[in-house]
Amino acid sequence: MKKLFILFFCFLALGLKAQEKSVIDDLDSKTEEYSKIALQIWSNPELGYLESESSALLQKTLSDAGFSVKAGVADIPTAFVAEYGSGYPVIGIMAEFDALPGVSQQASPFREAVVEGGAGHACGHHLFGTASVAAGIAVKDWMISNGAQGTIRVYGTPAEEGGGGKVYMARAGLMDDVDVMLHWHPGSKNNAGANSSLANISTKFRFYGVASHAAAAPERGKSALDGVEAMNFMVNLMREHVPQETRMHYVITRGGEAPNVVPAFAESYHYVRHPDVAVVKTIFDRMVKAAEGAAMGTQTTMEYEIINGVYNLLPNETLARVMQKNLEQVGGVIYNEEENKFAEELIKSYPELSLNPSEEAAKIEPFKVQEKGTGGSTDVGDVSWLVPTAGLGTATWVPGTSAHTWQAVAAGGTSIGIKGMMVAAKTLALTALDVFNNPKLAEDAKAELDRRRGANFKYESLVGDREAPLDYRK
Repeated sequence: MKKLFILFFCFLALGLKAQEKSVIDDLDSKTEEYSKIALQIWSNPELGYLESESSALLQKTLSDAGFSVKAGVADIPTAFVAEYGSGYPVIGIMAEFDALPGVSQQASPFREAVVEGGAGHACGHHLFGTASVAAGIAVKDWMISNGAQGTIRVYGTPAEEGGGGKVYMARAGLMDDVDVMLHWHPGSKNNAGANSSLANISTKFRFYGVASHAAAAPERGKSALDGVEAMNFMVNLMREHVPQETRMHYVITRGGEAPNVVPAFAESYHYVRHPDVAVVKTIFDRMVKAAEGAAMGTQTTMEYEIINGVYNLLPNETLARVMQKNLEQVGGVIYNEEENKFAEELIKSYPELSLNPSEEAAKIEPFKVQEKGTGGSTDVGDVSWLVPTAGLGTATWVPGTSAHTWQAVAAGGTSIGIKGMMVAAKTLALTALDVFNNPKLAEDAKAELDRRRGANFKYESLVGDREAPLDYRK
């Protein structure tokens, strides 16, 4: 009897390995097809909520593959949900596709803009969206071949870069019935740890004064710019009296038109971040009080608009360990001779670095659990408080490269970026297979989510009831 059990589990393991190999082979065979899609989006970088062509291309790719597609969801023209199958478990894969302003760059290891001051995919979302679509289609094909029950969804999530597209999609209830959510992000390393991030509230503070001739009648003017500067001064003083993990940064987006005209309108754009969403709320309230004080002191009036607000990522170790296992199976990014030359040339733009790009790109980082966020923020955070969520990063950029740089844009337009993209697509697909084949993983991940967020958790969006800021990049 014991031998029969051993034989049974051996045959089961061989069957699962055959399924995994089939999915990987399927994705390998379509690398050129997905490369064309990613590079088409890279060549036409579209900013947040303006990604009409990028979104349409991904939607068509999914529709042609047999998915039913709902476009314009959550009252966002470029957001979509594509679905195949029915019933439990419901597995979602998120796809981003927005670009960043001001980082236009050719696929060159030297600084060469395509359009000076133009947009560029400096965070690799052209790869993000394409890999997620590729993974969703590969899972759908596997479901058909193996008669698997359940639902696979691809969520087209616009405007991650400060627009918070996922926040509005989550608030609209589009993810309420999802059992497991998967995502990934381009980067300079291959890792799949249970990571967190910084919660963030971003706000535009607008001051209104009275215009006057700055030399002939300065006493008649009330400077809106004085209001902005007074607020910024007080916010900078706050830095000494906030928790050390806090990050506050701003730009003055409107400061007046001419030095000899007292500015009647001025505006500053502020971010406040912290690993704990509750602390972000508290510091933001203090920031508002600073703005109110600045308006009183300068005899101006002030109003503010919350542009974006995102929760910190809630790690899910249950899912992350499954994703890590699959990433290790797929392996890192292996450079050919041409790619290695490109990487070695590009890394010279970081003279402080001393590393071997090809060796680093091939590595898989050890598994880590990061309970407290550092670095940036993401609207995936809101989703992770509602649905068990796991993600990974792959080396789509030359190791050592920072996000939001021309170097990231450059590598993302080459085969280096494509190879990292396909590592992500395979890892996402294999992780979805694991959940379909063992639905208890979804149950265990949900139990961990409940434990981490607490019994009395109630989701309240940091953006309140405002509509998505569809014009924030215009």
